[in-house]
Amino acid sequence: MEFINFYAIVVAAIVPLFIGAIWYNPKLFGSLWMKASGMTEEKMKTGNIAVIFGATLVLSIMLAFTVNGMVIHQVGATQLAYTNPDAESFNAFMAEFGNMHRSFGHGALHGGIGAIFFALPVLGINALFERKGWKYILINVGYWTVTLTIMGAILCGWK
Repeated sequence: MEFINFYAIVVAAIVPLFIGAIWYNPKLFGSLWMKASGMTEEKMKTGNIAVIFGATLVLSIMLAFTVNGMVIHQVGATQLAYTNPDAESFNAFMAEFGNMHRSFGHGALHGGIGAIFFALPVLGINALFERKGWKYILINVGYWTVTLTIMGAILCGWK
């Protein structure tokens, strides 16, 4: 059994761009984020947008591969099987559990948990040392919670 769906990886990798366009739109949290981060309209116009979006897509593909392993429990068992393909324990595990917990809801749960227990500490620590406020932290962690929840749902549920 394979637990990497490359179509799901590509679709999940587009999620950060799509959610970011909505989340950081001035009509939702964009204006609040700009104020909390110290971003200006002039600075937003600088930089090469093609490079920014291209790099974001590459990083999002890397993230999708990581989230895939986080939300699909069978990935760990598969990794063990690669080191010992004749292992009876792997075959017994797969015979008993197979595709158990492979659902959109289960993936969403683990994506959200990953955001709270990984994105919040990482972004929070950086923001505290950058002297950013809690509004900045909550806007960004909110974005990653929604994004990773949707990515987890896609990756785990799309068999």
